Formats: sequence, C-alpha cells, structure tokens
Amino acid sequence: MTEPTWLSAARAKLGVRETPGPANNPTILGWAKTLGAKVLGIVFNADSVPWCGLFAAKCVAEAGLTPPPIAIRAKAWATWGKPLAASALAPGAVLVFERAGGGHVGFYVGEDDTAYRVLGGNQSDAVSITRIAKDRCIARRWPAGLPVIGKPVRLSASGAPLSRNEA
Repeated sequence: MTEPTWLSAARAKLGVRETPGPANNPTILGWAKTLGAKVLGIVFNADSVPWCGLFAAKCVAEAGLTPPPIAIRAKAWATWGKPLAASALAPGAVLVFERAGGGHVGFYVGEDDTAYRVLGGNQSDAVSITRIAKDRCIARRWPAGLPVIGKPVRLSASGAPLSRNEA
C-alpha cells in the first residue's frame, strides 16, 4: 500500500537534527523560510524554538496541503482537517499530544497497547520516530477532503523507551 505523500516527505527528513549550542541547522531554518511567518504565525529564526509544528507544516505543505493557522503551535493541529477515531488511525494521521509546557504534534506510524509510534520533528532535538503514551494524545486528525488510506499498524513495544517530553 502506498503511504500518504506527507508521510513520505516526513520520512525523507529522518535524522535531521538541531545544531547544538548557539548555531542553527540551516535545513530547519530553510523550512521556516520556505513556509514564512504568515503560515507559521511567528518569525522562526532559531532551532532552539520548539519546531514540531514547523516540521508538520513543512511535510503537509510539500504534499500540497494547507497547514493550520499558526502552524508552529502543536495544539493548532488539534482542529486541522477532520477528526479520526483511535480505531480508525492509518499511517500519516496527525497526532497531537499534551506535554509539560505545551503540546507536541507528529505523524502516526504505528502503535502498541499503550503507546503510539510517532514520526515527528523536535523529538530529542531531531526528526525521529519515538514512542509516546496514548493517554497523552488529545487529537487524531486526517486532511479534510481526503479518504483515509490504510488502517492501524500494530507493533510490539519490545523495550522501546517511552518519551515523556519530546522537546
């Protein structure tokens, strides 16, 4: 089965990391420049600023979709597109999580009994796939007007660590 184009765009960015210290990763800053302050809701000029929303916006924009207003904010994604039931998730679904100090947004790639596997930006300062507790999820979304392609993907927890704060 073919995966959604925005998820393919996200996978292509796996491994992109923040630059430690006062320097910034030009790739991440380039994403912000391409999208612009009008889409993001802020002038983004440092990879030390939470950038999970920037990452999600870049991926959906590459797929020809429009990000939500103030896309830099993870919780802005909680009303984007259309809602999905937990039982109807498919790879590429947008998941929004609660976390200390704000929220987090990323793309569903699978799940085990207690956690989702999420491909997202700013997960331990990088684009990665991490395991996030299901009980922290506050929204599950899919692009409006597009049919959901796929179904939930069951994975084993197999000792994978559980993220408690993605920043």
